[in-house]
Formats: sequence, C-alpha cells, structure tokens
Amino acid sequence: MSIKFEVLKKSKKTKARLGKLLTPHGVIDTPVFMPVGTKATVKAMTPGELEKLKVNIILSNSYHLYLKPGHTLIAKAGGLHKFMGWNGSILTDSGGFQIFSLGKLNKISDEGVFFNSHIDGSKHFVDPEKAMEIQMALGSDIAMAFDECSPYPVGRYQVETAAQRTLQWAKRCKEVHNSPKQSLFGIVQGGAYKDLRIENARKLVALDFPGYAIGGLSVGEPKLLMYEVLDYTVPCLPQEKPRYLMGVGAPQSILEGVIRGVDMFDCVLPTRNARNGSLFTSSGKISITNTKYKDDLTPLDSECHCYTCKNFTKAYLRHLYMSKEILSSILGTIHNLHFMAELMKNIRLALQEDRILEYKEEFLSKFLV
Repeated sequence: MSIKFEVLKKSKKTKARLGKLLTPHGVIDTPVFMPVGTKATVKAMTPGELEKLKVNIILSNSYHLYLKPGHTLIAKAGGLHKFMGWNGSILTDSGGFQIFSLGKLNKISDEGVFFNSHIDGSKHFVDPEKAMEIQMALGSDIAMAFDECSPYPVGRYQVETAAQRTLQWAKRCKEVHNSPKQSLFGIVQGGAYKDLRIENARKLVALDFPGYAIGGLSVGEPKLLMYEVLDYTVPCLPQEKPRYLMGVGAPQSILEGVIRGVDMFDCVLPTRNARNGSLFTSSGKISITNTKYKDDLTPLDSECHCYTCKNFTKAYLRHLYMSKEILSSILGTIHNLHFMAELMKNIRLALQEDRILEYKEEFLSKFLV
C-alpha cells in the first residue's frame, strides 16, 4: 500500500473526523477538496499558482488523457507528475463516468464498454484491465476502480445491474493492479436504493481496498436525497481508511458530507464557475458580470486575502469578463480556489476545536445562495 491514512480526531457530536493522508508526493490534511485538472491542467492555473494556494492534491481524468495525448506518451514522459510539472499528489478517476456521459456508447457488457470518442468519433474498448493499464501508465498516487455510474432518475433493475457490474469490475481491477507506488480505491454504487448501496459497500469492503469512494451521487438527485444516501452508506465503510465523495464541490454539500464522515471531495464547480464569472464570496455566490458592479471600486470580498481580492476591484474584474480577457479566468480561478482552500482549513480548525456544527451554522448563515 503506497498511501497511509490516520484519523487524528473524531467529532463528538457528528461523524466528522480530522485526518492525515500520506502519499508518495506529500502529506494531505483531511477533510480536503481536490481541484480538478481534467486534461493534466487545472484550467487557468500554473502548478506554481496552485502551490501558492497550498493545494497539495488534484484530480485528473484518465478518459480524457487516454484519448489525448495518450497514456503511452505520458508514460514516456516519466508519468503524469513530470508531464505536467506538478510535484503534489494526483488522484485519477477511472473514466467510467465520462465514457457513459460523453462518448457515444456502442455496447456495454460485463466484459467492458465499446464507445466512440467524443472528440473524433474513433472507436474504443475499455474494460477494467485497460482502465488499470491507463492509470498505472499515468502514475497517479491514487487510482480509481472502473465502475458503471447510473444516471438519475433510473429504475431499480438498471441500478442493480450497474452496481453488480461495478463490484465484478472492482475485483478484476484489483487482480491486475500491481503498481507499488499507486493505491487503488474501490467505488460504491447503488443509486438511491438503500439495500443496494449497503450490499455494494459491504462487498467492496470485503475486497480490502486502501480507500473507498462513494460514486453515483451529484448526478441530478435532490440534495436531501444525496445526504440521506450518505447517512446509510458512509457507516458501512472502514473507519481507518479514507472516504471520498466523488463530484461534490458546493460548499454547503461539502459541509454536509464532512459531518457524515467524508474525508475527500472533488468537483469542477469552483474552477468552471470562475471561468463563467460566478465567484464565491463570504456572503454567497455573485455573478461579476452583473451591471451593478460596473462602477463598484470595492474588493470582490473584503474578508478574503487572496491575490485577486487584495489587488483588484469588482469594476475591474467585471471589465475583464465583459471584454473576454484571459486574465478574467485566471483571477477568478485564483479567488475561487483560495475560497475553497480557506473553507477546508476552517473546517479542519473547527474539527480540531470540536465546533464543526457551530461552524457549519455560522458559515451558512452568511453564505446566501
């Protein structure tokens, strides 16, 4: 096992926990939010800027990197870390979600998936063994088992079939995964069906992965339903191993996940929002392109100490976005990722001081959406 995870403290009133995750590329304090660098880059950020923001783990997508530039080229370059000039930790997802959501599916079976590339229509086949080949070539610190993610809403038969297939694929991934410097996480599926989730989680735990992810959420279901699924899924996962909620990045949802015992989160939300002019502030999200900011010479957020807020006004930022200047994406992304880093730091501090519920209430009372 190439990662080590330690629970340092447990909340007295919730299931939240404070921890440390050690990978071959550094120590990560948990709970943690992982910015998404889909195609070997966090959009609008250099690795140096990420380091300044104290980001120490990012996520990249094996589906996109397999299609372009190709995992074999990245392996020749010395792996994903060297290829993109990033010294921190990297988690790669298996590409399963992207195969089902982006590619034109030709056929899915217990063996694997035939699909057409969303880029050029070329035909491809990915199975658990191929997913492991790709991720081992990329050389990420944490790889994800190949899974089938059910959409929402969908009937029980389809969800059950996907969950059973995910379990069988997880076994095959574990059998062929042999990278000593990479840890493989299993992914729990089962949609919003309690019995399917619990059964899938228990069988995955029996396979003894170094960590576990909860997949198939944040795919269109109501937030309250997502929290309900977490309520009965997270307790099925081992206390001594990291738990990762895939694709969740809204501050409110992160707080709800933390108090239910989740340690890791990722989402394109902060970076994608930044490029579209939707910026997080201590009082909620604002759309900086709104006309009311045209003559506003105050900082974006008076409570924020990021580079953007210390040096630029709302009026200037609006001007950049309205002019479609590249700098708008850079400054917006710096701010939103700083906001997320501060949120996670404050969550960890609140856990250390046994006041996570109080912090949640305080944060949400100001963060109006």
